[in-house]
Amino acid sequence: MSTAPDHAARYQSGFGNEFATEALPGALPAWQNSPQRVPYGLYAEQLSGTAFTAPRSHNRRSWLYRIRPAAMHAPFARIDNRGIVSSFDTPAAPPDQLRWDPLPLPQAPTDFIDGWQSMAGNGTPQSQCGNAIHLYACNRDMHERYFYNADGELLIVPQQGRLLIATEMGRIALAPMEIAVIPRGVRFQVTLPDGAARGYICENYGALLRLPDLGVIGANGLANPRDFLTPHAAYEDREGDFALVAKFNGKLWSAPIGHSPLDVVAWHGNYAPYKYDLRRFSPIGSIGVDHPDPSIFLVLQAPSDTAGVDTLDFVVFPPRWLVAEHTFRPPWFHRNVASEFMGLIHGAYDAKQDGFVPGGSSLHNCMTGHGPDAATFDKASAADTSVPHKVDNTMAFMFETRLALCPTAYALATPLRQAHYSACWSGIEKHFNPEQP
Repeated sequence: MSTAPDHAARYQSGFGNEFATEALPGALPAWQNSPQRVPYGLYAEQLSGTAFTAPRSHNRRSWLYRIRPAAMHAPFARIDNRGIVSSFDTPAAPPDQLRWDPLPLPQAPTDFIDGWQSMAGNGTPQSQCGNAIHLYACNRDMHERYFYNADGELLIVPQQGRLLIATEMGRIALAPMEIAVIPRGVRFQVTLPDGAARGYICENYGALLRLPDLGVIGANGLANPRDFLTPHAAYEDREGDFALVAKFNGKLWSAPIGHSPLDVVAWHGNYAPYKYDLRRFSPIGSIGVDHPDPSIFLVLQAPSDTAGVDTLDFVVFPPRWLVAEHTFRPPWFHRNVASEFMGLIHGAYDAKQDGFVPGGSSLHNCMTGHGPDAATFDKASAADTSVPHKVDNTMAFMFETRLALCPTAYALATPLRQAHYSACWSGIEKHFNPEQP
């Protein structure tokens, strides 16, 4: 049985708070985390996303009250990794600017897990440092398969088609222009209400994603905590011949399981899946002259052991007004220590006139020069900056990391790679004249 319709989801709001939710009245123990006897004959189980002794402000864990313990399944056996890669030492990563056309939707039946295609990454799951960037394209529900990732948390960015993500801790209905984070170890299943779906995934091996501190911005702006939604408890009580698929140490494994692992009737804690609507992002920009740094577009960050430097930044470029006068308004030419993998969810990106389309992606590694193409530069240089300009009909994002992102062999060899991407800068003309200031 289930406590909610298959296509319904209810949410609690607030990022990083202590949540408490039950699908049956009184399923949550009154005051003990692990009483001798749990209501409804359930089993108590703690799911920890950080070390037990992590500081209280960073500690993430939840208590689950479930029909059967998570330990109940048959032994695992290796299965084909298909397009998933977790080692990024070969081939040699070129310092070129790289860009790809969208991943096509599959012709053969392909579920959410089989539809992953790894594009780039750094670090390793074993070191618990770094991240992997994947695309996904699928056209089949997961049916009798369930999945969890022991290597890292998953930041899912749909571009086409909705996802219904049934997790141990409740259901998330996810559409393009929204994102979801599935914590490391949480079991889930994906179905496709539109029949097919495509998007992006960042697999974070490092510190858990969190909201950035706002510093001089103050208490409000960017992504607000109240807009992050966590599902209410909803459970499945069904038996059958199912498969539990795990990603562990970079490899895929499958174990027979005789019941649905999504059988949590109640839970409380602060380690849980969540979703966020990117259209709720509150952008901040210059109202005088010149540019703030693009860190003002930061939604979530995974901090590193170096203050102010992250292992992963998730940055979004939503619709916004540009009002700075006497200023080149699009993103400027730049090189920096961060490596940037960019995707486009909707519309057009204001630094490129063509070639970068929804579902496409680009990679500009650390210290690789990039910026507006020739047509964008010419248009922006002649624009009337005495009037405001609305950047509209767009939603782009970036996975940014302090380490070089190494493209996979697939990413370098695929016909989706735009071989002549660098030509978008070839039309930039020399205007220098030492006789004319």
